[in-house]
Amino acid sequence: MNVALSTTWPATFVKMNGTQNDFVVLDERPPRYGDYGRLAREICDRNEGFGADGLLVVLETQAGDAAMRIYNADGSEAEMCGNGVRCVARYLAERGFGDTFTIATRAGAIETKILSRERGEYWVRVNMGVPQFPAGAAEERVTVFDRAWTYIAVSMGNPHIVVPVIDVQSIDVEHLGHALATHPAFPNGTNVHFVEQTGRSTLNVRHYERGVGITKACGTGVVASAAAFIERGALRAPAIVVVPGGLLAVRWEPGRPAFLDGPAVVEYERTITP
Repeated sequence: MNVALSTTWPATFVKMNGTQNDFVVLDERPPRYGDYGRLAREICDRNEGFGADGLLVVLETQAGDAAMRIYNADGSEAEMCGNGVRCVARYLAERGFGDTFTIATRAGAIETKILSRERGEYWVRVNMGVPQFPAGAAEERVTVFDRAWTYIAVSMGNPHIVVPVIDVQSIDVEHLGHALATHPAFPNGTNVHFVEQTGRSTLNVRHYERGVGITKACGTGVVASAAAFIERGALRAPAIVVVPGGLLAVRWEPGRPAFLDGPAVVEYERTITP
């Protein structure tokens, strides 16, 4: 590992994942470092650093039990991360802070609850808030690669577009996802989710995340995908969503908060010294 950290030594990090969406967790209570965007680029690098989709910084706050700031692998800051907040909930629980937490994010205060700890595997429920549909769940279209793609815009405190497809495995997620995520129709960029409905209560979803690229799971994207299909009457909750990293469960009734259930896994803890 060749991480030239501009930090106060020693630096302790915990590598975690939620449905294989992987993160490095840094406890900044009290804060010691400053340029978290630069730090994220260094430690998330899969050749020179730990290798991760993002950096989760745990901070003190008066708005909850802890605050979480999310930095993508490219150093940009995200508003919210459903998989990451489950990891932070486990991090807090393992340090004796209880089983229920309010975690402050840029998207607002997020409530979490540890559902089980069987054989060291944590299953965590997250109150994701009420999904918002900027266009009223209407289908919109954007042209990419000389084809008009239908999508539904959903906000989970961060922007998403849900793209229904017949066969998700046939989609070139890397190229099409990047083209959609950076399309001029979305001046601030967007997270892209290709969704195949496989049953009355099941979806198969693949993700292209803003600031990261292809990921094995996106918690806010899973909820956005399920909510888009539920809002249109095509999907029945509770829904099981299959992503490349595993399974997630979504419970939602229109007009009410959505709940996301999924795992939070600790991979290892490491302290770096100069």
